[in-house]
Amino acid sequence: MSEHPRAAQIAAAVKAGFVLDRRTALPALIGRHQDFLFVAGLAGTSKDIAALTDDGAHVYTMAGAMGGATMIGLGLALARRDRKVVVVTGDGELLMNLGSLATIAVMNPPNLAIVCVDNGYYGETGYQQSHTSLGVDLEKIATGSGIKRTMTVQLESEIAGGARLIREGNGSSFVLLRVKPTDPPAYKRDFDPSACRVRFRSANLPR
Repeated sequence: MSEHPRAAQIAAAVKAGFVLDRRTALPALIGRHQDFLFVAGLAGTSKDIAALTDDGAHVYTMAGAMGGATMIGLGLALARRDRKVVVVTGDGELLMNLGSLATIAVMNPPNLAIVCVDNGYYGETGYQQSHTSLGVDLEKIATGSGIKRTMTVQLESEIAGGARLIREGNGSSFVLLRVKPTDPPAYKRDFDPSACRVRFRSANLPR
């Protein structure tokens, strides 16, 4: 895609309230990444988290399994109740499995937080508009599903509040992080799912 259409998309997104830069806002929201176990959705959010953690052993990044991140995160939170689990996924990936939010609300593990990096576009397939740039509000869907601790972060002044929410342990939480449709960090993570699974299980799950 040429620069001119992308520039127009970014300008329109900023006008609609998607103003944060994912490359700085997400690390600020997460803070000390070693405090968490991560499940990252495919595409941009996997690059976000791999770059933040240097593709660490406390991270399981997805590829080619769109819609699976939230339920894998739920299973991990139930298996490791002694650790805080953060699912970092995009608006496109979450839209593929909205029903997972209802299951998470019913189970309500206190050690699970979901961060949805919402840029309003499907970045992996050519930056077509996603539903969220056309009026769909994923925080309202999370609230309607029964998740009681939710927040939308779209300004720098709101990041600290979002960071506190994902670290508190009074039930599952959901943070919608609205960002501009700019590219994620250019990080080449390991795409071998078997190797990543073995590494993650060996480092983080009981044997």
